[in-house]
Amino acid sequence: MSKPTTKKHDENTRRNFLAKVGGIAALTAMAPQAFARNFIDKYDADGPIARYPNPDVIVLDKRFKYKLGNTPILRLYRGTMWAEGPAWNGVGRYLIWSDIPANEQLRWIEEDGHVSRQFRYPSGNSNGNTFDFLGRQIACEHGNRRVVRYEYNGTQTVMADKAGGKGFNAPNDAACHPNGWLYFTDPGYGGLMNYEGERLNTGSPRPIQKEAIYRIDKPGTAIKVADEPFKPNGICFSPDYKKAYVADTGLSHYPSAKSVIWQYDVDSSRKLRNPRVLPAWKWTGKSALRTVFAVTRTVTCGPAWVGSVTAMMVCTASPLTERVSGRFVCPRSYPTSALAEPSETGCL
Repeated sequence: MSKPTTKKHDENTRRNFLAKVGGIAALTAMAPQAFARNFIDKYDADGPIARYPNPDVIVLDKRFKYKLGNTPILRLYRGTMWAEGPAWNGVGRYLIWSDIPANEQLRWIEEDGHVSRQFRYPSGNSNGNTFDFLGRQIACEHGNRRVVRYEYNGTQTVMADKAGGKGFNAPNDAACHPNGWLYFTDPGYGGLMNYEGERLNTGSPRPIQKEAIYRIDKPGTAIKVADEPFKPNGICFSPDYKKAYVADTGLSHYPSAKSVIWQYDVDSSRKLRNPRVLPAWKWTGKSALRTVFAVTRTVTCGPAWVGSVTAMMVCTASPLTERVSGRFVCPRSYPTSALAEPSETGCL
């Protein structure tokens, strides 16, 4: 036979209930301005004042040369659903990026900080963006499952929408070679969910075909050059363009996958050869890549910049070292980077 509920228990339950109701009432009565202040952080224009040097640029190795004494981390914009694919245009002095679920691209102009919403709309749920060596924008479209190029007159050229007689899963990121070759990755995330593109409901983590890396020599022709990564994501070249680096984010759907960076040799035949996994970078004695990271970039002076959940913005002194030499604490998870100039990086 169960024991009767005690009076003390009833009073505690009633007291907890009244406390919760009072808290809700206080929140609803709070002025909108006061409520908003609770969500202002140090990256906002109205955020707390911080002293130089910026404490969120952390030097872990003396070879890390990217901390300036009077430069902060600035938030250029907030208000996107899923910001991806930042690309810097050196001639126009503007940054372009994608808001994948909003099906638009935005543009930040350096001269006055203006942000253009729907700079390109619809954008085909574009993800990665870059500029070729003639200044034309390249975009990887999740929704249309293709890679496109924006021409000087405003028209679009479809660079590729299929390979091997099959459509792509959902192109993700691209990198241009000075010889005119365009490499891109096809992990397929845009084909796995409507939020980032169009769910294909194939019942497989590879919506249409094996995830792979492709090369485009001319519009309309895509050639598979590698498929070792479970889900090849961010892609970039070394400063001399003799090596390519690819982030593998296959752990999102394949339990046997690991969060690693693949390195390839780029030879005169335009193929990616000698695949190998870079050493597991260490930070505080643990792997800096132990969870899925988003993208890699290299700058002209050599280091690899990595967007990581655990290490946020990571810079290594050398792609082959086993240490993380610098760390940028960014205000969001999965930061992605865009090369601006040898000493500049945009982070979203």
